[in-house]
Order: sequence, then structure tokens, then C-alpha cells
Amino acid sequence: AFILLEAGREIAHNIRTWGHITLFSPWRYNINKAGRALLNASGWVEPHLDTLPTGHELIDLYLKPLSEHEQIKPNIQLNAKVVGISRQLNDKMKTKNRVEQSFIIYIEQENDIRMIEARAVIDATGTWGNPNPANSTGVWLQSEKALADHIEYGIPDIHTNTKRYANKKIAVIGGGHSAINTLLALAELQAENPSTKLVWIMRKQSAEEAYGGEEKDALAARGALGIRIHELVDTGKVEVITPFYISQVKKDENIHIVGTINGEQKILTGFEELIVNAGNRPDLSMNSELRLSIDSATESVHALAPLIDPNIHSCGTVRAHGEEILRQPEKDFYIVGAKSYGRAPTFLMATGYEQVRSITAYLSGNYDASKRVELELPETGVCSINLAKQSNSCC
Repeated sequence: AFILLEAGREIAHNIRTWGHITLFSPWRYNINKAGRALLNASGWVEPHLDTLPTGHELIDLYLKPLSEHEQIKPNIQLNAKVVGISRQLNDKMKTKNRVEQSFIIYIEQENDIRMIEARAVIDATGTWGNPNPANSTGVWLQSEKALADHIEYGIPDIHTNTKRYANKKIAVIGGGHSAINTLLALAELQAENPSTKLVWIMRKQSAEEAYGGEEKDALAARGALGIRIHELVDTGKVEVITPFYISQVKKDENIHIVGTINGEQKILTGFEELIVNAGNRPDLSMNSELRLSIDSATESVHALAPLIDPNIHSCGTVRAHGEEILRQPEKDFYIVGAKSYGRAPTFLMATGYEQVRSITAYLSGNYDASKRVELELPETGVCSINLAKQSNSCC
């Protein structure tokens, strides 16, 4: 027996907020085997496996039909935000009879708090909606919070918000694929509104480091991002400022970005809007009364950290792992999915499916199945390439 608690008003509410974005990977790597088996038995029409879904399509063509399956729908509770988890009658300090006590899950729902018991808990709350700040040190400052009306975090839907960005000077902060996606959408806006000025600020030593494998990337959609942003930079449609380390953002008539470049302090001025694509971090506050083993650097599950550390791994080819690596000191409590990776950006959905398959096998007593590796991933090819030095880097 299981309960699925969804904080949003619909299943996969977080995905809906980035539903306009197209995934890198085709459908064949985004559909779970168990989910496919359930849906096929109910007459579901499978999407073409070699096409790339948007976030909206991932929900509407797969996750929503799955959530309406007769074996799943009765177990879903919407608008059910988990605010805390503990052991019954025990806080984190108490050890005696701890593992014999059930979990108590505190849920905020309809302006009230209710509690449910559970034998085991799988935390798949992710990191989306809990962004890193623009500040390069990762510290949130009040001056940045005060700019809430002029900063968006993540990848905004530019096409439905043209008035906000058209013919303005915009800084996009971040050196990953999210920043590139944002810049490409803004470039389309710029084509129709030529006074729109785009400035790309990042910490990488050069823009070339952000382009990735381009045409050499085995995930064509990901490689295409690098090719397109490379062209925009070369043609001057996007100004690049790097390596720039932001220490503060503040506002008077316009927004100012204070930081250092090549060891010298510099103030970038005249911005009207900021879009921060500096990644996300896990929110562990709901787990504060549980005994956890969390890596101090990545904030990932501790045993997983050496496999995913972005200081070492430049791509998403992480060794398959399951219940044993994800096991916590708090028996029968697990963190999975993007949240299990902490601040590391290399998570793949297929990896998450394998995590949960292994854990549920273990919790149901099928220990042999929990130890098997059933993960099938594409060879992702070149993950990053330094074109300036003509040296490849891949894990």
C-alpha cells in the first residue's frame, strides 16, 4: 500500500512550471518500464519514441494518464505539502526503539495540518523552486531579495511575457544549459524587438567552455543548443562577460551587478531585468528531525557524492545505483531523484526511475531485485569540449 503526496494542484506540478522547455532526451529514455506496462494494458497510445517531449507533453501524454490509472489514482493526494517528517513519539535525539516506530508525516492541506503514519518514506521532492542566488558564493543577500520584481530564477516563458523583456537590457546569469535555453528564447524576442540587449554573465574562463560538444554531442538536441548560442555570441547578438564573479546585485534607477573579473572589481550597470540560471539546491528542512547522511559539499546523499561530484564528472554518465547507496541512517527513509544529487546538475530521469525501482523492491522484500542493475542509458558522447584549447573533456 502506498500514498503519493503532491504539493501542487495537479500531478507533476513542478514540471508544469517549465513545461515550455523541450527535453534533451527522446521519449524512449523518459518512460518508465513499469509505467509503460500499466499504460499499455489500459489502451494508452505511446508517443513516438524518437521525438523530444516538452515538459507539458511529458505530463499530458505520459504522467497524467499514468496518474489516472486505476491502480494509482486512488493513492494520490493533491495540494498536500509535506512540511515535516519524524518518528512517532521521537525527535532526532531519541534512539530507544526508534526503528520500531512508524514515520509521522506532517501535511499542510487546506489551511490545516494533518498527520499520517507510514512504514517507509521516499522523498522525491526535487530541487526545483529552491534556486541558488546570483551571488557567486551562494549566499543569499537582502539586496538580491529586494529585487524580486526584477529577477526571475529558472527558465521563464519569454513568449508569454514579452512586455517584461522586450527592448530592455537583460542580464542572464549562469553557464549551463538553462542559461543557454533562456538566451535562445530571448534572442527570438530580440529579432522582433531590436533594442533588446542581451548580456551573458558567467564564471567560466571562456564562452567556449559553455558550448559543450555541439555537433559531436550524441544527444543532438543538447548539441544544438551549443551550436546556436555559439552563433549568437559570434554575431554579437549576445554579449559575454566572463569570468565574472558576482558579489552583490543592487538597484537604484537601474540594476547594478558588482563583482570581479580577472581579479579586478567591476560594476556592471544599466540592467532592467535579471534572469538567474545558477542551479538549484535541496530543501532539507522537512527532513530536519530525521538522521541523515548528507555530503557536505554537494548536499547529495553522502554515498552518492563521489559518483556525481561535478568537480570531477563533466557529464551525466553516473554509475547505476540503487537502494544500498541511497540508504540513510534513518532506516526505511530514502531521498531519490534530483534531490538525491543535491546541488549536482547531472541527474537523469532514467536514473531516478532505477533508484525507485530498487528501493521499492527492497521495501517489498525482493532483495535480489533491489541489487540488480536494470538501467539502460544512451551513450551521451562528448559532454564538454574546450574549443579554445582543442582538448576534449568527458567522463
